[in-house]
Amino acid sequence: MASASLRAWSGLKRLVAGPDYPPVQVRPRWPRLAPLAPLLGGIALAGVTVATTQYLIQTRDLPALTGTLIALLTVLPLGFLLSRPLWAWRSMLVSALFGTFNSDPAEVWPWSPAHVVIILLVLLVVGARVERPVLVWMGLLTLVPVWIFVPPSNVAGITLLFVGVTLVADVIGRYARSRSTLSAQLAEQSEMSELEKARRTVLEERTRIAREMHDVVAHHMSMIAVRAETAPYRLPDLPEPARAEFGAIAGAARTALTDMRRLLGVLRSEDSAPLTAPQPGLADVPELVTAARRAGVSATLDVAEGEPPPEAVGLAAYRIVQEALANASRHAPGAAVRVEIRPWTADLSVRIHNGPPTSAPPAVAGAGHGIAGMRERATLLGGELTAGPSADGGFTVAARLPYRGAA
Repeated sequence: MASASLRAWSGLKRLVAGPDYPPVQVRPRWPRLAPLAPLLGGIALAGVTVATTQYLIQTRDLPALTGTLIALLTVLPLGFLLSRPLWAWRSMLVSALFGTFNSDPAEVWPWSPAHVVIILLVLLVVGARVERPVLVWMGLLTLVPVWIFVPPSNVAGITLLFVGVTLVADVIGRYARSRSTLSAQLAEQSEMSELEKARRTVLEERTRIAREMHDVVAHHMSMIAVRAETAPYRLPDLPEPARAEFGAIAGAARTALTDMRRLLGVLRSEDSAPLTAPQPGLADVPELVTAARRAGVSATLDVAEGEPPPEAVGLAAYRIVQEALANASRHAPGAAVRVEIRPWTADLSVRIHNGPPTSAPPAVAGAGHGIAGMRERATLLGGELTAGPSADGGFTVAARLPYRGAA
């Protein structure tokens, strides 16, 4: 009981003097005509004001100034209806009290026809925006002018009409709020699904990179183990301590291989077949560019001479070029693509630049995590990757892959 009384008191305070509700965000049906909406609305309000003034002057024998003031007070709530609903109702209640000035007591309605429509419209629109305690007080206070000014023979009918409009407003408001809540929940769920999909895509890319790195590192570990085991046979004059040292190296290499295979078993999904083909490297980039040309991409390759990088760096460079060429063909159709590879003393520089597209790119569905995968590969080697639009309207991907003295 105390809780209900508190809600009723809070609803009355909010209705009479509380903060108003936020404006209604209306999406224009015809965006080009949206700038004309205030002008058209002002013309409509002016027309209703003039018509109401003429009606009051002719039927109630009012002076022109008095009729104009009452007409302005009648139309005033329409100006607040969407932006400040509580102020629209407050001004409507004031106009309902003063709009009966010099009316005929025998009339069914003590207000002008336009005033009656405005009262019902405000009650319906504002009632759909407010909470139920506010709506109950709104309906009760709107009935005060009815009980004061409407002839006794018509009070019951008009009261039922106002109560019916209030109930309809309550139904509309509850339906609109439930739809809004449901839409917000669906939007939140969709956003969470997109985030989860993005996380899953990044994790899958990391897992794929880890598998490829395993194959590269496992190859070198196998070579270490084999060379350490065969060293005593290739070098028969080795002293016994050296033979023991080579045996220890071979055993450590075998143990590391076993641990890596166990790790790969965790990373690889059940339906993923083991990788048996050799991993591509820097020497395979020309073939990759040639395949892109056959696919219709205007691609050129510029590789500077230098010391070949380790296989892990070559694999990362190959995958970065592969992803960048795929992105260029997908998002910049018809653009010229230039691939530059520079082996320096301590790192490998890879740069892929495409010019602006010659035609509009098609709509492509997908999460778009290619750049994230390229950045993961560079970060894994202690390097860095930048990707972004260029000054000529194209796109540039630049990576630095260290392989000497890198952590």
